[in-house]
Amino acid sequence: MTPIRAVADYQSFQELNIMTEHSLWRFSRALLRAINERQREDLEALIDDDIDWAIYGPIDMFPFLGARHGKAAVLEVIRQIAENVRVYRFDRESVMLGEDSAASMIRYSLTALDSNKPISLRLAHFAKFKAGRLISIRVLVDTFDLVEQALGHPIHLPKLAS
Repeated sequence: MTPIRAVADYQSFQELNIMTEHSLWRFSRALLRAINERQREDLEALIDDDIDWAIYGPIDMFPFLGARHGKAAVLEVIRQIAENVRVYRFDRESVMLGEDSAASMIRYSLTALDSNKPISLRLAHFAKFKAGRLISIRVLVDTFDLVEQALGHPIHLPKLAS
């Protein structure tokens, strides 16, 4: 095989791989770059203009949580998240992929930028894609644990009747 033919075959392989790669993987990489490196260009291309976005959690403590609609509002949320935390690690505990959907349980290791305090966060997300672009996402955060970490002490609740 000639070098030119090998390059052409490799480029065809890359194009095929990009076409067959699940949208979740592209979105995950772009989200990480947008948060840690503040490089939002790739993420912008993967978000639908009419996106429906919600991260369920205590919005009084974390104003970037909550529901948003539209690309501009979602990019603003990503900017706010990037100003508050850095992602050091994330582990997918389980993943389910459909043709245009994805769901997973993820554990994140973050650092709060204002205090340099480590934060461990567990969440579940449910995403829908259309033509490779994110059109809807719902994120459920283990908020009790998150609030305890943010406060710096355990929350003591009254005992429930046995």
